[in-house]
Amino acid sequence: MERFLDKRIVFLAGATGLAGTSILTHILKYYPETKIRATYYKHTKPFIKHKNIDYRYCDLKSESDSRKIVKGCDCAIMAAAYTGGAGLVTANPLDHINENMILNLRLLQAFQFAGIKRIVYIGSATLYQEFNGNIKETDLDLNKDPEGAYKGFGWVVRFIEKFCAFLHSQYGSEILIARVSNIFGPYAKFDLKTSNFIPALIRKAVDKQEPFEIWGSPDVTRDVIFSEDFARAVIMMLDAQKLKFDIFNIGSGVRVTVGDIAKMILKFSGHSPREVRYSSDKPTTLKFRALDCSKAKNVLGWQAEQSIEQGIEKTIKWWIENKGRWQK
Repeated sequence: MERFLDKRIVFLAGATGLAGTSILTHILKYYPETKIRATYYKHTKPFIKHKNIDYRYCDLKSESDSRKIVKGCDCAIMAAAYTGGAGLVTANPLDHINENMILNLRLLQAFQFAGIKRIVYIGSATLYQEFNGNIKETDLDLNKDPEGAYKGFGWVVRFIEKFCAFLHSQYGSEILIARVSNIFGPYAKFDLKTSNFIPALIRKAVDKQEPFEIWGSPDVTRDVIFSEDFARAVIMMLDAQKLKFDIFNIGSGVRVTVGDIAKMILKFSGHSPREVRYSSDKPTTLKFRALDCSKAKNVLGWQAEQSIEQGIEKTIKWWIENKGRWQK
């Protein structure tokens, strides 16, 4: 059966980040005749070489650069983002907001100018308000603010979604939106200044940190998804040609606590610290977040295949093998 992405030229923004790299490797593995126009910027230099990848250095916040870089592509995946862990988000919230707002608007305008009709926007589950239980796409309440530290960024994601809906209704753009939970896996940021909580804990465990420090509380609940499952969901959205505009929660759909994740990481890293210390004075984000991903299963036929434990084991193995050369 012919797939939309077969033999196309796909524009991939943010190709050297965790989200972009997982999408890149998925396309290379399963779409051997698809070409990829892949962007990178500043310190995120390309590290995967392949004849089907056309890497381009680009400041996506520049209108002229964005218009030039997307020209000639058939479809697009918006995986570029200004990201970081709780420390970065709380220390520089305005930077977090401005960078993401500008680059996403520039890209969407560039796609419109270049006539690129089919697009996947990688959004974030941080747009949701405080909610008990597993939240569905239709449960988003715009009368309530996003939670805690992500209040500003969550409103950016909400605005970009509304702008995507405008482009669809006014110009016929085909846009699929992924509201993604915490992605983890190989190629993540492992620098403790900028990393999210799973790679940060993996680095500490592999380094045999003593005492073993965890930011926040052990009962904080998360929905996390392994990068391979995330990438498969994005490509399935792009390939679902009958869908012209839709929104999907993309996560494991499984509630897991920070304490449980820490135990898994310690187990697979072989670290048995004398003391595990939860630091409540360090920056943290949300107390609870869990997604209802039944729509993706029912409409796309997608669900996470890797358990959280399997994903953590694979990520730790990758980090041990690559920590000597990995710069992020």
